[in-house]
Amino acid sequence: MRDALLSTNRTILYSLCEWGSAGVQTWGNATGASWRSTGDINPNWPRILNILNQNSFYMNSVDFWGHSDPDMLEVGNGNLSIYQERSHFALWAAMKSPLLIGADLDQLSPEQVQILANEHLLAFNQDAVFGKPAMPYKWGTNPDWTFNATHPAEFWAGPSQQGTLVLMFNPYEVLNQKVADFGEIPGLEEGASYEVLDVWSGASLGCRTGSVLANVAAWDTAALLVKGRCGGGGGGSRGRFDGRKGYIGKGWWG
Repeated sequence: MRDALLSTNRTILYSLCEWGSAGVQTWGNATGASWRSTGDINPNWPRILNILNQNSFYMNSVDFWGHSDPDMLEVGNGNLSIYQERSHFALWAAMKSPLLIGADLDQLSPEQVQILANEHLLAFNQDAVFGKPAMPYKWGTNPDWTFNATHPAEFWAGPSQQGTLVLMFNPYEVLNQKVADFGEIPGLEEGASYEVLDVWSGASLGCRTGSVLANVAAWDTAALLVKGRCGGGGGGSRGRFDGRKGYIGKGWWG
């Protein structure tokens, strides 16, 4: 089928569906434009976490014209909280998954539409220069490279034309503090100062030195774009960011 489609001499999206079986991660990229990496999704939070955990180990197979597909989006379906929906969409976009809306568009709330239309996450997902996805750089709760269906990787980062996308996922049902330490993030320099943008609100968080601390609501994901270098706000300082409300004043943490 691949060879027949190639012979037509026009662009065709060839999507494979073998539900992650038959070792597709080893040959899917050479055969189709996307390949299902797991069994079917449903609007159940444990199922979404399970699929996220599985797909997080397949990121090395992803690049231009080759996407490990963890199934459609469930934003707007079932009884997911708005924070669960934000995490679901942000992580699917960061993994450069095909973003197939699975809900009735007429039934979406304005908040759900805002999630699905987030310009920064869509730009990362469809970046014309950087084909690689964001990848976990630290697991958080578990040691790195732990396969855990309920507590998947929590810290993700990847380069784009906009800057480095950084996601900090909270898998717990209570508020959790997360720190984006520049020294841990691939492509960033320890102790350096960068302009930082809140992906959800689009607001600038200003020049941050060394790290950014976020208060992340239950099941939510703090999403940041770390952009160009800047003058800095003092050695070792941390900008405080609240994932539920956006940046709080000019609070500095030592």
